[in-house]
Amino acid sequence: MIYHFNALCGFAIDLKSALVYLFILQNYKSFHLFSEKQATISVCTRLQCSVLFWPFCSGFMNFRFSCSRLDTVRLLLCASLVVTVSACQKDTPEIVHEKEHTVSQTAAVPDLTVLCQQLKNDMKSINDQRTTLALEQINQQIRLCLPLVDYAEQKTLMTLSNQMYNQFLHVQRTPLQQRAFEQYAVDQSQYPTIQQSQFEQLHLRDQYLMRHKDQAYIELVDQGPGNIFYRRGPQYLAKVFAPYLPNADKVFIEQLAAQNSQPLIQNKKLNINPNELVQRAMFWESYLQDYPDSNYRKDAEYLQQTYQALFFIGLDNSPVSEQYSDQNDVSAATWLEIEALAQQKQGALAQQAKQFMTYINMSPEQRLEKIKLPAAQLDKLNNNPHQLAVAQLNQYLNLKNIHLTARNKDCFSDAVCIPVPQK
Repeated sequence: MIYHFNALCGFAIDLKSALVYLFILQNYKSFHLFSEKQATISVCTRLQCSVLFWPFCSGFMNFRFSCSRLDTVRLLLCASLVVTVSACQKDTPEIVHEKEHTVSQTAAVPDLTVLCQQLKNDMKSINDQRTTLALEQINQQIRLCLPLVDYAEQKTLMTLSNQMYNQFLHVQRTPLQQRAFEQYAVDQSQYPTIQQSQFEQLHLRDQYLMRHKDQAYIELVDQGPGNIFYRRGPQYLAKVFAPYLPNADKVFIEQLAAQNSQPLIQNKKLNINPNELVQRAMFWESYLQDYPDSNYRKDAEYLQQTYQALFFIGLDNSPVSEQYSDQNDVSAATWLEIEALAQQKQGALAQQAKQFMTYINMSPEQRLEKIKLPAAQLDKLNNNPHQLAVAQLNQYLNLKNIHLTARNKDCFSDAVCIPVPQK
């Protein structure tokens, strides 16, 4: 019978089950399963009385149980105390552990106010002796602080980030080390395995940067002989700063980062095809319509005008045409894009494409008659048919003269236009 009672009480002990056991004990005669003493022993065993509370239970076992109210109260007291002790023994360590865990988490949270106040000094401290690990730690701090500061402070941090990377990537080479650097960079792109002796000729800082290239947004750019350099990758501003900036700024930075992921000019020639020039010019035209009050409006206008001129004129080393005498004198890839644009009804580039086709069909005499150039300029260009045709086309299409390297801003290396130090 005790076995059956133990099986009946095999559930986890809590206050509800204790009351069930008391009910059974009070009505043991009705169940005809066991004697009074056996029921009392079994209940106290099941309630797991500790040494402290065992006298209460032993009192029941020595007492001729008659199911009186007083006995019930005594047994209920025993059960409640045992259940309470059992619950405390089980739950208390979990509460302590949670408190300890909470304290540990709290201790690990940095004081962002102090961190952000110190951030500018930390950025200024980055120089050509620091590691990429230090750089990445600063970049993580920038991510934490950008949502907490106003727009003016965000722009200040962006400017400081330019200075920070310039200092980090600075290498003071001797002429011999400069030649070794350029030769190594060229050979590395052509030959996967380079002799260790070549590597050892590099400046120690070059050795470090070469090993950690592509970390912390560090890139090595080769635009041709004498134009090899390290740079901060354009995606840096797009990934670190753009998510926290106004939408007009965000769109500008992300788009320019994508456009400048590859060099615009390689070996003094355009490094992108006519279709890409069209897409870029059209994007900046659309951007100016969508964000007329953008803080980057002037830079967007310059980019639109530059890509328009590159599309219709090209560069000195990669011109679209020699004299624009007819269709056959125009780059085939460019002419295909011009024909497609001329079919469109809207857009500045579409209108210019139509005017370009009209210009191509003009004779030199018609151009002189319809396109009036200042007399001084005309006298200067009379003996240079190519430059004369370019000047006339610029005026006819209202194109801007572009000087990619002479402007005081570089808009083709990063995700924003960066001021160029004047020599």
